[in-house]
Amino acid sequence: MTPKLKVPRAVIVGIVLAIVLDTVIQVFWKMAVEDIPSTASPLATALAALTNPYFYLAMLAFGAQLVNWLRVLAQADLSFAQPFTALSYVTVLSISCYYLHEQISPERLGGVFLILLGVFLISRTAHSSAPNNG
Repeated sequence: MTPKLKVPRAVIVGIVLAIVLDTVIQVFWKMAVEDIPSTASPLATALAALTNPYFYLAMLAFGAQLVNWLRVLAQADLSFAQPFTALSYVTVLSISCYYLHEQISPERLGGVFLILLGVFLISRTAHSSAPNNG
């Protein structure tokens, strides 16, 4: 199949869903361990996480992410699709700032700019998409 610039709708939806799910996973993992003291042992940390419902929500989202990503990769080049998932760094940073009240430094904002630039440049490249068989 010849490389092309038009991305199938299913690939776009799958990549957006991958970004959303990765963001959900990261935030839920953080929320699952938020109240655990930093001095807790690894075993105490693991046991505390296992009693937190956010941990299980993260695992559920992780399972959904696995299925979604397999579907995306069945239809698009890995070298094209994977870089788009870097946008989850931007969404995690935004949610961490707004909901978790984390501070965003100028260096982090610079990193966001570089991620956005990189994703823009990747989006302009040719790629192959497997034929949609249903």
